[in-house]
Amino acid sequence: MQYAWPIARLIKALSGLPGIGEKTAQRLALFLLNAKKDYIEELVGSIGELGEKVGLCSMCMTFSDKDPCAVCSDASRDERTICVVADFRDMVAIEGAGSYRGRYHVLHGCLAPLKGIGPQDVKIRELMERVASDAVGEVIVATPFDSEGEATAHYIKKVLKPFNNLKLTRIASGIPVGGYIEYMDPSTLGRAMEGRKDI
Repeated sequence: MQYAWPIARLIKALSGLPGIGEKTAQRLALFLLNAKKDYIEELVGSIGELGEKVGLCSMCMTFSDKDPCAVCSDASRDERTICVVADFRDMVAIEGAGSYRGRYHVLHGCLAPLKGIGPQDVKIRELMERVASDAVGEVIVATPFDSEGEATAHYIKKVLKPFNNLKLTRIASGIPVGGYIEYMDPSTLGRAMEGRKDI
């Protein structure tokens, strides 16, 4: 069926979202056509605010509407411990488990040479600068247990090795090989944090 251009444009935009195919995008577009004006305005406004008000925390590289973010500015958290995660969803999952009270560093991806993603494409340089300038005692590597996450963990170990007084650990394998942190239940994440070991 030929849709009017604004509807076709919306379907195309929605189908670019993860997990949304063309049929689901069509259903969502048709839902929005029938939605109340107030709902449409709220949706458009909230999406617009993402670009205008949300940026990266200059310390941990997480998404935030404040700089530094709420975690980095929380004086009750252990500033000597940094948990390195691949992306924001992993940070949210670990926070949801409630067992970790340190700070974070979000890489925004993992090393994937076959996809052309190297160290310059993720926030590893910022991590090195942070470790060099801050009084960091431990870096916990909490990247996924897939090939890209493991490659990233090994690379982090290599670049942080010169920092002699730094304890470098990897979360325990309570998370299954090939598993993603964002999908783990809180007790599994808690065990993984408690059972971390040197790498």
